[in-house]
Formats: sequence, structure tokens, C-alpha cells
Amino acid sequence: MNQPRVGVATIIKNDKNEILLGFRIGKLGYHTWGLPGGKLDFGEETKECAKRELKEETNLDVDVNDLTLAGVSSAIYDEETHYITIIYEAKKYGNEIILIEPEKCEKWEWFSLDNLPNSLFLPFNNYVLSGGLK
Repeated sequence: MNQPRVGVATIIKNDKNEILLGFRIGKLGYHTWGLPGGKLDFGEETKECAKRELKEETNLDVDVNDLTLAGVSSAIYDEETHYITIIYEAKKYGNEIILIEPEKCEKWEWFSLDNLPNSLFLPFNNYVLSGGLK
């Protein structure tokens, strides 16, 4: 029996209220724009996962105490792949953005909330459609 997996993602906003999205080129979500994030490791706290994935993918640092829960998204890709994604928002972050995993993400770009790209990664798309971004 297949079971849902847990993903964790982080909304990062700059001083222009734009959000950071990566153009995915990995297997899941190929050629879609998504938040920095990834899979929760066994025994890992969700905020620690958000911090780790953000650093691993973008080089940005956040304090787990500055992460606030933004929402939860469910995404079913096929008969075998279902993710429940916990989405946090970070009000503060440090460091410069670096493309650390070019085999998974082609680039990172900032987007205004009223001008998001059309091809959003399914968990983020479902979050947006549910009214999650304001």
C-alpha cells in the first residue's frame, strides 16, 4: 500500500514583496516553478527541514524561530506519488542566493504575487489555488 510522503517548503519574500521560485528540472515537477523545499527526513522537525532544504538549495539562512506556518498542500501526481507539503514563510533571511543544485533547479527568480508564472509546481499551485498567497 502506498502512503503519502511529507514535503516541506518555504516562502521567501524580498523587500519588494516578491517571492523566490526555482525552475525545476528534476524528475518530479519538471519545468515548473516551485518554492525551495524538499522531503522531510525521518525524525526531523518540519522547521528544521525547511531551514536545511533552503540552505541546501539556495544558500539562504533562516532562523527556525522566524518561520511561520503559511499552510498545507496536498498533491497527488499519479497512482504512486502523493505528497502533503507543509509550507512556511520566512520574514527574515541571510546570505546571497546561489544555485547549489543545478541538476534539480535551473535558476532562482523573484516574482510579484500578481505576476506568478503559469507553470507552478503542483504543491505550490494547489496552495495558491486554495487562496494561500495573499
